[in-house]
This record gives sequence, C-alpha cells and structure tokens, in this order.
Amino acid sequence: MSLPPLVEPAASLTVDEVRRYSRHIIIPDVGMDGQKRMKNARVLCVGAGGLGSPALLYLAAAGVGTIGIVEFDEVDESNLQRQVIHGQSDIGRPKAESARDSVLEINPYINVQLHNERLDNDNVLDIFSQYDLILDGTDNFATRYLVNDAAVILGKPYVWGSIYRFEGQVSVFWAEHGPNYRDLYPEPPPAGMVPSCAEGGVLGVLCATIGSIMVTEAVKLITGIGESLLGRLMVYDALEMSFRTLKIRKDPAGVLPTELIDYDAFCGAISDEAADAAKDSTISVHQLKAMLEARDRGEQNFVLVDVREPNEWDISRIPGAELIPKGEFLMGDALSKLPQDKPTVLYCKVGGRSAEVLALVKAAGFADAIHVGGGVSAWVNQIDPSQPTY
Repeated sequence: MSLPPLVEPAASLTVDEVRRYSRHIIIPDVGMDGQKRMKNARVLCVGAGGLGSPALLYLAAAGVGTIGIVEFDEVDESNLQRQVIHGQSDIGRPKAESARDSVLEINPYINVQLHNERLDNDNVLDIFSQYDLILDGTDNFATRYLVNDAAVILGKPYVWGSIYRFEGQVSVFWAEHGPNYRDLYPEPPPAGMVPSCAEGGVLGVLCATIGSIMVTEAVKLITGIGESLLGRLMVYDALEMSFRTLKIRKDPAGVLPTELIDYDAFCGAISDEAADAAKDSTISVHQLKAMLEARDRGEQNFVLVDVREPNEWDISRIPGAELIPKGEFLMGDALSKLPQDKPTVLYCKVGGRSAEVLALVKAAGFADAIHVGGGVSAWVNQIDPSQPTY
C-alpha cells in the first residue's frame, strides 16, 4: 500500500551530511527531500537483540535523525552469534549502552535516546509518544501485543519482524490505514506451544535479512516512497531461499484496543494446567543435587528425564538424566518409557516445558512426578558452571 510521507523534511542538511548521504540523495525516489525527512524522523527500536542489531545499524547509516532504543537486558556471550551490534568486550554491559556506542560510531550526526528499562504498561505510552515510527523486534507474544495496542491507541505505525530457526516474517501495521497485529493474530497461541528462539534456536544471519527488510520498510514509510507491507505479510524461508507475501485483511468485526491489558495473563507463559501441576511439585536445583547424591548412595530411587531437544542436550545436561523430548510426550509415545515403580523428575532449559510435560504426566496417573524449577540453566549457573549456557 502506498502511503504519504510520515514526517516533514528537516530545514536543511549540512555539507558533511550531504557528503555522507550522497548515495541516497542521487536516487531520484529519495533525493534531497527524502534525506531531509530521514533527518527529521524519530524512530524507536524495541529491543537491541537479534533484529534490533541490524535494524539499529542501518537506521543510523541511513541518517534517521533520532533513534530511540528500548532495552533492559545485558550482553551475553550467546548473543554474539547473531546480535552484531555488540562485541566481545561488551559482554556484561547493558545492551542499550552497547548499541548506542555502535550506532554513534557509524553515524555521529544523529541523536540516540536510551530507554534502559523493560517496556511495560506503565511506560509504553509515554515512550511511544516521543516517536514517529516504531520497529518491533521482540521475541515474545506478550510484548508484541503490548506494542501493537500502544501503537493503536496512539495512532502510530510500526514495522514488525519475527524470526525462528530458518524462517522470518515482516509486516507493517497501522490501524488508521490498514490492519493491526490483532488482525493477523487475534489470539496468542496456546501457552507452551511455540518455543522461543532461546529454546528452538535461530540462524544468526537470518537476523540480518529480516532486520534489513524492517529498515527498508521504515525508510519507505518515512519518505513516502514505494509500496509498503501494510496489509501484507512477507515470509522468508532461508533454507529454500524463497520469499512470499500473504494478504492481511482487517477484521470487519474487530474492535480496536482502547486501553492496555494484562499481557502476561493474556498470553500465558505456561498453561493453567501446567501452573496447577507445578504448584506443589517443583524442586530447586539444590534439592535435585541432594536427591542425586542420595540416589548414588542407594538411599533414593527415581528417574531424571530431560524433555529438551537433542541439540540442546548436546550443549549441556544434568548428570544421570535420560533424554525424552517434549514432543514425544505430546504424541503420547513417551508415557510407556516412564517407570511405574519410582518417581519421575522432569527438567528442561528453564522450567516452562517441563511444567507442561508435568501436567501431561500427572494427568496420565503419575501423581508423584515433579519438575525442576529453573531447569538446566539454573543447574549450570548454581551447581556446575563448567558447562556452557545457551
């Protein structure tokens, strides 16, 4: 869909700015007018991770005058496989500060505003109101719905991107001119059914592809050139090296959000069944360590089951466990592998998947089953730091 320019042009460009952006300015569709619009634009990037990294770098290189960064996390070594805005020396630093330094190294003529905080109901409207355009590269449904609803309430357009393993998706949402995110996903998926990138993985270079497409859409919106992805979903498959677009239509019966809601409750980190099952059946990694020591002495007997995927098992594991992936429990194939004469202890990466499996196992009659809160991540951090985290 073709849209008018999002912002008015700045009064002028300096000689240094003209020199820097000359390859843009000589493009007829962009020209001096388009580059001035980019200088005058205020763009907020939600997240400085996989998608935020290339997006922020190219927003800066393009000459977007004011760039905001919302990010509360710190740089971890596992980020560096895909989050190219950070480097080895940034490990342990706030991502927002690391990203700012990289952005200003690329382009010192722009203004960077940091929001070194978690985006939530209390701050989202105030933060969004300071910008013309939002780029959403978050990796969880609760924040995606929060971003959408805040943008709808404020009448802001935003570019959305999503990645998982070898596939990426991009679209533009702007309720005043077309669909919003709720037209694409009216309801979140069932809790525990969609793994995060931390659980399922993502090809690092996929972030560059999707992030650069997001910035392309941002530039088109700011300058008013080309056909935006508003009303279309672009799907990229890196393994097939294919792009396809699907139409997104506004739900004629859809009601636009007018206020923010409890998004964690709306999306649910885990299902109600999993929460009920884990309520009185969760142990800590320190309790598990004591149980394993007692088992080694012959004082206790139980089976320890890792419900992660084989590739995760190859990275780190709790000694004395056996691998039975969650999918086998969902299919019903794994129940026959569990012993009837001794308790079952389940764990995953952080506890979400094992809680879901715990609900299935208890419903099948294994009443004494329990799971490990914090999973193997807690085990590595608190018990055995010699193993890698991921």
